[in-house]
Amino acid sequence: MKGLIQRVTHASVTVDQKTVSEIDAGLLLLLGIEKSDDPAIAETLCRKVIHYRIFADDQGRMNRSLLDTGGYLLVVPQFTLAADTRSGTRPGFSVAAPPKQAEALFREFLAVSEQYIGEGLVGRGQFGADMKVALVNDGPVTFLLEAGGGPGAK
Repeated sequence: MKGLIQRVTHASVTVDQKTVSEIDAGLLLLLGIEKSDDPAIAETLCRKVIHYRIFADDQGRMNRSLLDTGGYLLVVPQFTLAADTRSGTRPGFSVAAPPKQAEALFREFLAVSEQYIGEGLVGRGQFGADMKVALVNDGPVTFLLEAGGGPGAK
């Protein structure tokens, strides 16, 4: 499972010209789910995301986590993050989770997120939809986090 996190001052998701979710200061998470992922991996990545220290402390150092700041989390399912890009000039999707498995793990990730940081602080994209994601990247600060075995893991 891969999560591309971006520290944001604002982010939103629009589907069919209707805003389905938006947040103020916090993290935008683009979530890629692979065949080898399971609920334990989802929880591991979730804990990593919300505890990852990328917000400034009083000295301006990245020492505070989303949990420390009380910020928002916007989780957007991102099929293309599960692509194998190690060779060639075209992505391969053989390691990506099939839609039914991916949607279940996306929902699991959301549930765990809400347990950790609170239901009112977690926004979500719409699984399987053609989404338009808008953000104001703060910094910019962007990190790729991973949990599980990655491409080809069993």
